Amino acid sequence: MTLDANGDSPPSLYEFDAAGALLSTQLPLPRKSGKVRDLYDLGETLLVVSTDRISAFDYILPSGIPDKGRLLTQMSAFWFDFLGGRHHLISTDVPASLSGFDTGPLEGRIMEVQKAQVVPFECVVRGYLEGSGWREYQESGQICGEALPAGLRQCDQLPEPIFTPATKAERGHDENVSIQRMISDLGRETAEALREKSLDIYQRASRHARSRGILIADTKFEFGTIGDELVLIDEVLTPDSSRFWDASIYQPGAAQPSFDKQFVREWLSQCGWDKNSPPPALPDDIIRQTAAKYREAYERLS
Repeated sequence: MTLDANGDSPPSLYEFDAAGALLSTQLPLPRKSGKVRDLYDLGETLLVVSTDRISAFDYILPSGIPDKGRLLTQMSAFWFDFLGGRHHLISTDVPASLSGFDTGPLEGRIMEVQKAQVVPFECVVRGYLEGSGWREYQESGQICGEALPAGLRQCDQLPEPIFTPATKAERGHDENVSIQRMISDLGRETAEALREKSLDIYQRASRHARSRGILIADTKFEFGTIGDELVLIDEVLTPDSSRFWDASIYQPGAAQPSFDKQFVREWLSQCGWDKNSPPPALPDDIIRQTAAKYREAYERLS
């Protein structure tokens, strides 16, 4: 063990839980932290570190999902390459500027990206009727001002994929809004470009996923601007940003099993937690099942 000048052990750069999940990184660089990712400013570029943290019901849980961050990073890298076009990813290799640090825990879970001015909307595309879209449809027959046919069931495929933007919330849930709200805030040209790009990406990704036996029920994209150009940023088409369903067992009319943190949400809903106090640790079997679903989604899609 290396000691600092005072004879003390230097602070650890990484925090792991008992299962080996990486919960936090503390590199000595300017840092911002979200629910899952730690973001570091490298000067000309940014370093995005996907930890193994997992959130549910707007809480970050005390238990992580081992290797979740690596799977999310590798899945995003796959999709950026598959989709082509303009995006912010530069490399998934550890930058040379970090050569003086212990970077072993970062391997496979980082993206060095270009800096971009983030567009303040989530670009949501829905191909199937579920989640907040299903709730809104039940109340009004619409989603974000988009009228839909009467008589649709939960998880029905929509006649055509629809673009349903949402405002980005720092805390709590994003708010679904109409395209008119986006036009008002960003201008018609930018809003229409975001809708067109989002629908195109969704449709191309959905064709590939379907060929691998997976339905992309809905997903959310983030875009930013570099100069005057709209660029795809953040993660893309992962189980944290999308609903993936197994095409072989798809049956509309009820909720579908999905390749995400479904086991976590179900256990938290049934364990007696009030969803207003610090959440409990996850049992080992829920951690294992959740990790297996993330890995299966990655392996089947990539």
